[in-house]
Amino acid sequence: MTATQIAPTAISTNGAQPHKSLTDTETYSKNVLGPVSFTLSNLNVRGYAGEPEPPVHVAPEQSQYIIASNEQFEVSVDVEFNNSPLAQLMMCLGTKVSVCFSFEGIGAKAVELDLSDAIVTEKGRTQYTLKWVGTPDAAKLTPGFYAIAAVATVGPVEHSCAPKCAFGFGYIAKVLLQIYSAFEC
Repeated sequence: MTATQIAPTAISTNGAQPHKSLTDTETYSKNVLGPVSFTLSNLNVRGYAGEPEPPVHVAPEQSQYIIASNEQFEVSVDVEFNNSPLAQLMMCLGTKVSVCFSFEGIGAKAVELDLSDAIVTEKGRTQYTLKWVGTPDAAKLTPGFYAIAAVATVGPVEHSCAPKCAFGFGYIAKVLLQIYSAFEC
């Protein structure tokens, strides 16, 4: 550097410091706690009858999808939530999960009917099975052929600080059931 040159200054000549201070540790997210999602799976129906004894048995194995009108049966579906921090919070606060099992009768003699179950979520648990158990006679399901769907509603949260609204909906379908009139042999 010659005597006529001026050394560069370390002070900015552009005025005051910037209005916004930025660092390499800032965090910004519109979704800090993560999304909440759930899946419905394993929609199932099954009768509880055991294997009939010869000579009245008609096949080597009893079908879980063909039941007598007085036979105990269950219809069930699995509900699983993701594991985000917000989903964990919702489980901990006690979120109501309800499922309506819709039986759509196929044919003039089969009725259309809804059966339901509901649970309240628990801390640390993200998987649940909801089911209805009874007999077709008790449920007023007439003999006939049925297509079954499960329609789920998630919410509201059972907590005084939470909004009283549903947070999610879903459905799963396509399980078939035949009910026949019970008879004595």
